[in-house]
Amino acid sequence: MDWKDGRRSTNVEDRRGRGISAPVVGGGIGTIVLAIVVTLLGGDPSVILNQSPNDQAPAPQTQNPQTGQPPANDQMSEFVSVVLADTEDTWSEVFRQNGSTYRKPKLVLFSNAVESACGSARSAMGPFYCPADQKVYIDLSFYRDLRTKYQAPGDFAQAYVLAHEVGHHVQNLLGTSDKVQRLQKQVSKAEANQLSVMLELQADCYAGVWGNRAQRSRQILEQGDIEEALNAASGIGDDRLQEQARGRVVPESFTHGSSAQRTRWFKQGIETGDPEQCNTFAAKNL
Repeated sequence: MDWKDGRRSTNVEDRRGRGISAPVVGGGIGTIVLAIVVTLLGGDPSVILNQSPNDQAPAPQTQNPQTGQPPANDQMSEFVSVVLADTEDTWSEVFRQNGSTYRKPKLVLFSNAVESACGSARSAMGPFYCPADQKVYIDLSFYRDLRTKYQAPGDFAQAYVLAHEVGHHVQNLLGTSDKVQRLQKQVSKAEANQLSVMLELQADCYAGVWGNRAQRSRQILEQGDIEEALNAASGIGDDRLQEQARGRVVPESFTHGSSAQRTRWFKQGIETGDPEQCNTFAAKNL
């Protein structure tokens, strides 16, 4: 991925090195409201809670005390800042074309654990989006796990993860997340899980939309990049994670989608570049 000459976003908040004393809850990539994963969506928290914690958090960085921005020459924080800026450009244009204004999310970098408006979270749950404060949270050590535990190396795989979380921000702005949460309160546990899967797969598709449009306007892709993202989408499918954690797969407990579903919807987005083609809720087959 050709990113080093890209614009850096100023919407990055560096909280690395700050500890929290509050208890934390488990979840998963793309969690909308942290507590909902265990209670409303009916997901099996042991899939995350029984996983080993990250080996060792990266050493705390020295941030600018005036701005809270990451320090200079911190390549990984620069990378996510560029990806965030690129999603800002993409979605600002999409919203403008539809006669509205895109409100940019904040990206919070943390280590080990963090407090959000959705509650406390630990690194083991992976990156997540909190609609209550419109912020994406990530412990950058997750990218090490993406490479080693999930066998999904590459910078575009890392970019896909961030673009997926930004996709949840888009859903929040469009009101999709609220609609899904209201419906989940009216249906069975299995049906609520299925709605969660649809929401997650749409975010995968939105990540693909970003990749398509960024390539058309800014030529960011290099050989093998799309394969990296597809490998990441496959590596964090519910069936793959459940098989690794429990040795068996329980489809009715899926909350994010299978490996095949996640790769399919990312491909849908990156091949079309059209958010209208990401309506997972109307799809006959996910």
